[in-house]
Amino acid sequence: MRLVTAIIKPFKLESVKEALGDAGVTGMTVTEVKGFGRQKGHTELYRGSEYVVDFLPKIKVEILTQDDNADAIVTSICDAANSGQIGDGKIFVQPVEDCVRIRTGDRGDSAI
Repeated sequence: MRLVTAIIKPFKLESVKEALGDAGVTGMTVTEVKGFGRQKGHTELYRGSEYVVDFLPKIKVEILTQDDNADAIVTSICDAANSGQIGDGKIFVQPVEDCVRIRTGDRGDSAI
């Protein structure tokens, strides 16, 4: 099993969700997060005063999948989230040792 974690721009969430649905993903977890990468935030003007926004709003999408589906999921996210601008995000793929469905006690791939 693999855990695919993608950090994307908030306005790309709907297109990523649709692309993942087309790729056969049946479940995902979405969290609103804040962070920064190479762009190190930006400055904004509010009521005549300039201030620095260090942490930018992002969306974290997590998908647990079988090993053979991970590459297709990564490709779908890359295609849907790419705007060609700095700050498009990152995707992390990690191995998962076990998964348990709380309601039934199913373990492993049958719990996904």
